[in-house]
Amino acid sequence: MTRVLLTGFEPFDGAVLNSSWEAVRLAAGNPPDGLEVIPRRLSCVFGQAADELRAAVRDSEPDLVVCVGQADGRPDLSVERIAVNIDDARIPDNAGRQPVDQPVVPGGPAGYFATLPVKACVAAIRAAGLPASLSHSAGTFVCNHVFYALMHLLAARYPAVRGGFVHVPALPSQVLGRAVPSLPSSAVATGLGALLTAAADNHSDLRVSEGATH
Repeated sequence: MTRVLLTGFEPFDGAVLNSSWEAVRLAAGNPPDGLEVIPRRLSCVFGQAADELRAAVRDSEPDLVVCVGQADGRPDLSVERIAVNIDDARIPDNAGRQPVDQPVVPGGPAGYFATLPVKACVAAIRAAGLPASLSHSAGTFVCNHVFYALMHLLAARYPAVRGGFVHVPALPSQVLGRAVPSLPSSAVATGLGALLTAAADNHSDLRVSEGATH
């Protein structure tokens, strides 16, 4: 069995749900064959979320870590390629914190690449019938904060553990009356299951074009 730590976030910015956590709960409740999936919900708070993640990694001793966050406006499951060492919050977090131009880890590298086979994960989600893309920016809010904290932790303390981040669209109930893309949590959970299987089964990535011109 491959042990997977799968995290989502609590609601933020006044919402009552977070699509990432709703999908994570479903995916963990019906894990793919050969995987033990441990779900954890993280606070949407700079610093606190990273502390909670570090504790979850320590306690669960996973082989893989996949963090999931909600990205309003994105139409698909976006597998993130790189985390950057910057907190630059457009809105306050759930504790009212709004860091500007602050490093996630003072003195840390400018960025970390995900150690998941990101292109194979994108292909697996598409093969499961869900829209997916490779993303080259996880933003500068708590999602990127957690992604960078994860990769810094794995590089420093758990080099055998692979990790990454995926953004998912809002739920249909969150965008009523707005022209914003959405996906049901059941569909996102199916995509996450495909991603986890691909991550567990592939230690090298596909060599296909998933680049961007801007």
